[in-house]
Amino acid sequence: MNYDVIGDIHGCFDELVELIKQLGYHFKNGLPVHPEGRKLAFVGDAMDRGPKSLDVLQLLFAMQDAGILYYAPGNHCNKLYRFFKGNPVELLHGLEMTVTEWHQLEKHAQKRFKNRFIRFYEELPLYHRLHNELIVVHAGLREDMIGQALSRRIITFALYGEITGKYHSDGRPVRGNWAKTYQGKPWIVYGHTPVATPYFKNNTVNIDTGCVFGGALTALRFPEMEIYQVPSMQAFQPDRFHQYD
Repeated sequence: MNYDVIGDIHGCFDELVELIKQLGYHFKNGLPVHPEGRKLAFVGDAMDRGPKSLDVLQLLFAMQDAGILYYAPGNHCNKLYRFFKGNPVELLHGLEMTVTEWHQLEKHAQKRFKNRFIRFYEELPLYHRLHNELIVVHAGLREDMIGQALSRRIITFALYGEITGKYHSDGRPVRGNWAKTYQGKPWIVYGHTPVATPYFKNNTVNIDTGCVFGGALTALRFPEMEIYQVPSMQAFQPDRFHQYD
């Protein structure tokens, strides 16, 4: 099976639809279908910050119902899940925009959407290992974590990456570069940290090119290792992009 892995969407629904079509898919009964049988995969964070988070999620719900979804949940997915479960979370970092969209629904539709998202999230694996050659995860996975029983340490790493506990002056967390020491054979395709261009290091690639910050929405075609991109329709925010050492 060949895959097209899409980076962090963050509510950029129009760019997502354009990228899916650019990859050669057409929509049949609302679902993306490729004439050569390719499948879409996603590194997570479908929602928050962008203008159409609920539209993105509705597409993913339909794909999950059809049994064709390969989606690795991100930290924003986890936070929305905790919000819908009634846990105390701060409406910050774009969650407030998704919640505002949700509140604009009729009351019965709000309840239906909340329950569907909870089921959506609870049915997701932490990461996808597609054959033995490709791992799709949100923020990364060290070689020693692959195939191990899930623990808080592995879950945190998959959702947030290598956390240092330090922060930049503007409040952004200082992240370690786990990819520099990765020596595993499977390719790890991830996102979470916006970069100006896809970041290849060892057998890893970060394809979060900051669509919601005015960059691009990126897909990696696997195993061909070809990059496809759609320019963002959002305002450009250059300070939101990370530069690896």
